Amino acid sequence: MKLECEVCVVGGGPAGALLSCLLAEQGVSTILVERQSVAGKAFRGEILNDEGQQVIQKHKLLEQIHEDYILASTRIEYWEHQQQVKTIEPAVGNVGVHIPQPHFLDALLKQAATYESFRYLAGTTVTALEGDSEQGYTGLIACDKNGDEVTIRSSVIVGADGRYSTVCKLAQMPVTNIRHGYDLLWAKIMAPAGWEPVTRLALVNGRQLSLFSQAEGYIQIGWNVDEGSFPALFKQSFEPFIQLLADAFPDLEHNVHDHIRSWKDFVPLDIFSSRSDTWSRNGLVLIGDAAHTMTPTGAFGLNAALKDADVLASELLRLRQEGGYTAAGLKAFEDGRRQTVTELQERQLTMESTFHEHFLQAENQII
Repeated sequence: MKLECEVCVVGGGPAGALLSCLLAEQGVSTILVERQSVAGKAFRGEILNDEGQQVIQKHKLLEQIHEDYILASTRIEYWEHQQQVKTIEPAVGNVGVHIPQPHFLDALLKQAATYESFRYLAGTTVTALEGDSEQGYTGLIACDKNGDEVTIRSSVIVGADGRYSTVCKLAQMPVTNIRHGYDLLWAKIMAPAGWEPVTRLALVNGRQLSLFSQAEGYIQIGWNVDEGSFPALFKQSFEPFIQLLADAFPDLEHNVHDHIRSWKDFVPLDIFSSRSDTWSRNGLVLIGDAAHTMTPTGAFGLNAALKDADVLASELLRLRQEGGYTAAGLKAFEDGRRQTVTELQERQLTMESTFHEHFLQAENQII
């Protein structure tokens, strides 16, 4: 199969889907290539902060998502020794909105599908890029879910394919990884009756334990562990470990033991951030985690990726009107976003290194 388009977006996560939708809405012929056959991965960024909320409100996306799938968190609580020692709550608004990624992507893809200029290739894996950084990238080669080869010619390739970006690797774009001294265990439990939509943060054995209220009645658990400790940890007895969580939050003990019964009920996540030396080449540009991987701290990754998509859509539309998707135009997008993203990554490092300071004094704060 041979296809042609103006913009080929690789990666059907929130950033790739949003970018594709925004371009197709303006009549830009867009093909979205996604490796997974079913949209929406488990345990990925799903909390919208102020920046992410502004982006989706700007494009009226909340109107397309059922209210049952939207949950605003009212405050952040810090807990130590089974006691709430500090509260942060906004004078107005919220401290984050949770939307399950499958429902968010479903809304974006349904909207994009209403435009004739959009095409979605699910279950399709990119295997090679056509062109090079000198002469310019002109398209890519992929393998569809049936094992057949797909050739896509495009004016621009956008790598929105995450922290292990295939596009970045195929384009041989240098990346610097930064370790943060911890890895993460994800899990999900049902919230008990009467559970308020809050975020709880605690120190357990000197490591951060986070509870995020989710839409549809769930609580997502993020538990920091020593970097590189997964092999040794999973050889240890499970019961003493999970009891630490139950002891930290006795009101969740029943739900914890019901839903987390073995190490297999945790999803391990290798934690690092990364910075690509460049996000753009002639005919190719990276956004989101493909350009600047972030840790889960502060929920910046998803929101920065959505902002990338919003800004890049505007830049591509401007270049289109001016006659072409030039290398200089793609570099202008990178230059406009790089400093902001770098500051967010530095902020994450500061938040992680100073987390324990929230427990040094017991007081409530209104922000």
